[in-house]
Amino acid sequence: MTIVPLGEHIGAEVRDVDAGSPHAEETFAELRRALYRHSVLVFHDQDISDEQQVAFTRGFGRLQMTIASDPYGGGGPINRIANVDEEGRLIPPRDKRSLYQAGNNLWHSDGSFKSVPLKASMLSAKVVPPRGGETEYASLRAAYATLPESRKVQLEGLVAEHSMAYSRSQIAPGLMTEAFLKATPPVRHMLVRTVPETGEKALYVGSYASHVIGWDIEKGRALLEELLEWSTQPQFVYRHRWKANDLVMWDNRTCLHRGRPWDNGVYKRIMHRTTLAGDGPTVP
Repeated sequence: MTIVPLGEHIGAEVRDVDAGSPHAEETFAELRRALYRHSVLVFHDQDISDEQQVAFTRGFGRLQMTIASDPYGGGGPINRIANVDEEGRLIPPRDKRSLYQAGNNLWHSDGSFKSVPLKASMLSAKVVPPRGGETEYASLRAAYATLPESRKVQLEGLVAEHSMAYSRSQIAPGLMTEAFLKATPPVRHMLVRTVPETGEKALYVGSYASHVIGWDIEKGRALLEELLEWSTQPQFVYRHRWKANDLVMWDNRTCLHRGRPWDNGVYKRIMHRTTLAGDGPTVP
């Protein structure tokens, strides 16, 4: 195995690892250490089935099933992020299903709308457009580390409310079913998290973060927007340009990500995602 850093703060390419084959615990232990260090791991040329992706994901920890009411997961281990329907036909860009998926283009951390947020995600590229459709990742550790000390003191102990409804309201009204809304009530998370494996601190912001508990709504949102802008500065960001059969894994505790636009009325983009369950709530 060879691990090649892709940037100063975030991202590394992993070479000579076949995600479709069984691996010893020592291999997964080394990969976990790489994930904790680099936040994003890129594996090229991984033509794997859903079953192989699930098995490889399990090597990193406990698998998280999708929410039963999620129209793109249905309670199984695979979340299908695509602009095609069940028959493989393109979904029109203004269709409600496309608008719901457009939430992936907002900076976010997967599962921050859950009381126990997701630990990590793994995305397999099945079909990619000839241009556009990249995914950007931003280091929340580097963002926190470079904050002025006075700002760090201000943020200590602050809690923000996160919700799926708030995220999707930024796209269009009425994108979530009643069942999905009931399954995803607002939750609270610390604005600064500590990563257990490394002891490092990271900001916890993104499109799901609605407001700061105990603050005036507008004042809290202004702070969250300021921190999001700070966290996504170019020096903290790695942009991944997808090729078919790329497999990318990231640590949701230490980075944000967002998809980038492409001509989704013309070109198909089909990705399969698996996730690792979190270790516990962020609020003591």
